Amino acid sequence: EQEALLDRYYEKAFIPAAHQAGIRQVGVFKPVGNDTATDKCLYVVLPFASTEQMIDLPFQLEKNNEYITNGHDYINAPYTAPPYARIECVLLKAFKTAPVMQLPRLQSAKAEHIYELRSYEGHTEKISQNKIHMFNEGGEVPLFKRLNFNAVFYGEVIAGSRMPNLMYMTSFENMQDRDDHWTTFRADSEWKSLSSKQEYQKNVSRSEIILMKAAPYSDY
Repeated sequence: EQEALLDRYYEKAFIPAAHQAGIRQVGVFKPVGNDTATDKCLYVVLPFASTEQMIDLPFQLEKNNEYITNGHDYINAPYTAPPYARIECVLLKAFKTAPVMQLPRLQSAKAEHIYELRSYEGHTEKISQNKIHMFNEGGEVPLFKRLNFNAVFYGEVIAGSRMPNLMYMTSFENMQDRDDHWTTFRADSEWKSLSSKQEYQKNVSRSEIILMKAAPYSDY
């Protein structure tokens, strides 16, 4: 019931209102295997052009009558039947080598697409910056581009529950395409050279991989 309510809210109320507020591409994703997961999650990706746009969005929603009408069940949910357990917000600052979000260029049916969200936590702020340097100056971002990983974004976490941290999202035609890309990546001579450099050793303390599919109403 919660999932169905959230789907209605994002499809009918939030995404149209976000578009009207100038946010053109809203991604909504559900982890693969979420039906059997104990803690079910919905991931919503919003690309803000500025902090002002981010801060202003709730005020834009409050004065949007269409949003208030279409989102009535979510907005006015009683305490006995909330639409979620908790909301967590993670604010990312885009990497300088990937300053804006990129829409994936995929050819298969949307239902087959796989999105991979990765987070790399660092032991300390300085060590985390070393991993970010590896992406930017080290050339990891161009490497992903050359191997056609269809990255949606790369960003440094500047506010969130797990810091220091960086996150990025790649996209694939299907699960087999995802596995094939990573096989190619691990065997690539440029990656082998980059990952073996002494200055980039042991710069991740914990990594997390979340494989997801886009909701039918997601913008991409």
